[in-house]
Amino acid sequence: MAFTAGAATMRPQTTTTDPVRVMVVDDSVVVRGLIGRWIDEDPALAVVASHRNGKLAVDDVARSNPDVVVLDVEMPEMDGITALPLLLKAKPGLVVVMASTLTRRNAEISLKCLSLGAADYVPKPESNSGVTTSTDFRNEVVQKVKALGQRAMARAGRHVRPSEPMVRPSASPIPSATAARPTAAPASAGRQAGGAMRPYSSLTPKVLLIGSSTGGPQALTKLFADIGSSIVNLPVLITQHMPATFTAILAEHLTKASGRRAAEGVHGEPLMPGRIYVAPGGKHMVIGKQGMDTCVLLNDQPPVNFCKPAVDPLFDSAVPIYGASILACVLTGMGHDGAAGAKRIADAGGSVIAQDEETSVVWGMPGAVAQAGAAAEILPLDQIGPKITRIVGGRR
Repeated sequence: MAFTAGAATMRPQTTTTDPVRVMVVDDSVVVRGLIGRWIDEDPALAVVASHRNGKLAVDDVARSNPDVVVLDVEMPEMDGITALPLLLKAKPGLVVVMASTLTRRNAEISLKCLSLGAADYVPKPESNSGVTTSTDFRNEVVQKVKALGQRAMARAGRHVRPSEPMVRPSASPIPSATAARPTAAPASAGRQAGGAMRPYSSLTPKVLLIGSSTGGPQALTKLFADIGSSIVNLPVLITQHMPATFTAILAEHLTKASGRRAAEGVHGEPLMPGRIYVAPGGKHMVIGKQGMDTCVLLNDQPPVNFCKPAVDPLFDSAVPIYGASILACVLTGMGHDGAAGAKRIADAGGSVIAQDEETSVVWGMPGAVAQAGAAAEILPLDQIGPKITRIVGGRR
């Protein structure tokens, strides 16, 4: 498809087996053209408009009627954070995915946009040549647009065009926020494979482990606002699929939400009760022993489940140390990272809570935990915090 700077490219709307309708908004004609081509190459997706700034997008959103908008953060005339609330007001239910380069300022803006209603973000290479050559960026854009768009369409009762198998992303110097491809989840959020839940451990937890991805920053903020006063007696470790810079800012947000100190994990630091440790982007964070101390350990091993940091290494590392005293939670996210580790925790007698399908932005990771038969309970987000509070307080 050819694009003209600032012009909208329209496609007729269909009523059956619809592709996800996508608007691309970026001040770079190169970036618009590339993203547009990648999207149009997938039969489950279709570009319906392309614009060079937020104002043109806002003026056109009612006419082009996209399901998903890929919205650049930095643009002339009207930037992404200004355009976001106007787009959401013009079309309630619109899915907006922010695109920003890996600077601290843009990371802060992207996370702010999540609190204002954006569904997710993709970290963008800093140069046009980086955009052109980054396989991870291409795969992440296409996968997130497809997963988020199809979920929104299904919730609206529209038929979704079947997807072709996705190309697995290759390694990239830029850690992707969600490199794992989506995994089909069970149809029911209330049941697991075989219909049975694992029993909760009878032991009071000594550590809380959390894994999340797409939609995770919003879910984590809500969760820690609920549990901040109750986690005084145990350390909390989080793996959120995010690049470096973003994870540091996420930790700052969680400090504000919880009223407790949250920071990226530092290699070798002992685990302390009441502290929140966030896996730094581009590193795996695990738990290990150094002398008598139980410590945070970071490593630069290859991606796991196409993710770095990944949830499974964290979960796996905790089993030999904490066993049945583990309480773990898997929140919204694409892919299946965390499912294997959750099963190991459950097999060791620990407890795993999975977020339910209805309140997940994407029910990939928690759905995979359910499918693996590893969950003690599958709960909506607003019930997870109170449940954790009861459990760590010695109640069920």
